[in-house]
Amino acid sequence: MKANYLRDEKGVALVVALVILLVLTVIGFVAISTSTFEATIVGNERIGTDAFYAAEAIVEMAYDQIPDITEIPKTGEGEDNRLRVGATSFGWTGTASDKGNQKPITHKGLHTMPGYDSSFAFSRFSIQAAGESVGASREMDSLVSYGPFPAGTSYNN
Repeated sequence: MKANYLRDEKGVALVVALVILLVLTVIGFVAISTSTFEATIVGNERIGTDAFYAAEAIVEMAYDQIPDITEIPKTGEGEDNRLRVGATSFGWTGTASDKGNQKPITHKGLHTMPGYDSSFAFSRFSIQAAGESVGASREMDSLVSYGPFPAGTSYNN
């Protein structure tokens, strides 16, 4: 009698089990690589956020010293420690390229504001700040009005 190997289903369960095991292994590798990639993205976002907060802290420090327009030196680890956002976060006035040569706050002149007559004026200041953390850098620009203060001529009776 001839054996019909096509109708004999012995061993099919083993093949199906191996295919399912292969599919589950591929799904596991994809899940691990996706998790690793997502963790890298989160880490980079954290570093960028630290750099942003360092720049924001410099802008806040500049707000406190207006009308003094001197630059705020690079602050952070190893410096005067006025600014310490993260373990390796730094901030300074100017752009990211001004890291070693900080720029002063810029006085943009006088202007008037609605609701005030011409005997009052406001000073306008431009603040550029940069922050850096583990190689990532962020920049901020802020335009500030300072005042009111008496301006022009005033007549006393």
